[in-house]
Amino acid sequence: MILKSLRLTNFKNHSESHFEFEDRVNCVLGKNGIGKTNLLDAIYYLSFTKSALGSQDRFTITHDQRAFTLHGTYQDLTIAIQFEKGKVKTLKIDGQEPDKISDVIGKVPLVVVLPDDTSMIREGSEERRKFFDGALSQFDPEYLQALLKYNKLLKQRNSLLKQADGTKLNTQLLETYDEQLIPLAIAISKRRKEMKEVFLPFLEKNYSDLHEGGEVPDLNFKTHVDDSFEARFKSNVQKDQIMQRTLLGSHRDDFEFVLDGELIKKFGSQGQQKTFIIALKLALYDFLKEQTGKKPLLLLDDIFDKLDDSRIQLLVSLILDSDRFQQIFITDARKDRSKELFKKEKAVNFIDL
Repeated sequence: MILKSLRLTNFKNHSESHFEFEDRVNCVLGKNGIGKTNLLDAIYYLSFTKSALGSQDRFTITHDQRAFTLHGTYQDLTIAIQFEKGKVKTLKIDGQEPDKISDVIGKVPLVVVLPDDTSMIREGSEERRKFFDGALSQFDPEYLQALLKYNKLLKQRNSLLKQADGTKLNTQLLETYDEQLIPLAIAISKRRKEMKEVFLPFLEKNYSDLHEGGEVPDLNFKTHVDDSFEARFKSNVQKDQIMQRTLLGSHRDDFEFVLDGELIKKFGSQGQQKTFIIALKLALYDFLKEQTGKKPLLLLDDIFDKLDDSRIQLLVSLILDSDRFQQIFITDARKDRSKELFKKEKAVNFIDL
């Protein structure tokens, strides 16, 4: 996929900006706080209809404004998104509104690497689930719709459990939710398990490309959704009511990150953790390319920070492989560094903010 141009209006600190992009490497240069990351976030937003940074839509609007718009022109389609406070977000693909906003997901496959991505290792299971759910959603629309439906039902079920608050539970309504939740949970967790098996070889290859020390990465998929899940789920209602939330299900799944048989969360150094995350994201790129037949956009935000010179050179040599990667966006606060690193690449667009 190729993003030819992007227009931002009142998106974060871009009140009115227009950019034209090269088909290969685009380096966004400038001091911290000037809007480099926000530019990448706008590109991400067009693929996923939300911020990569977890910002709520209302916080992505420029201060003192009521709405933002994004318009991206790609090689073979256009995507436009508008959000106004107090109104429903609108999306158009080639000038037409789709049936659902989520229909845009997968149109433009995309992988982003952010400075805080190592939080996937340190934080709870939700961040790791989001990573793999995002991967599946970019090429499997049935999985995406199942996940959206599951999350909606889960929210409704938890709301019902909280409303009961020790009083009589509306068991008929609860059963209605459960009849839909149980098969969805089984399908979602099964798909995640399959994903882990297919994805692991991509992770192993990319980690070995970035690190020559012989360390072996692995993924452990942990789930309560097994052959006895339905019976245990139904028998757990009393505990759910006491805790006022659903204790079993796909929302408790986890992907543990492992290096040489040990949890990297507990035993990995900062360097090992950063290398693991970059390998994970590059593995996602290769995985999506194989699944979709398209080369995703690759967004690298402040990627060179905290990497030594040898790893920076290794990373640059990897991403300059035009047979493997296509369009790349890189941010860097050090202009001279990027201009030196990419001086031999012919198709480089240096964007000074």
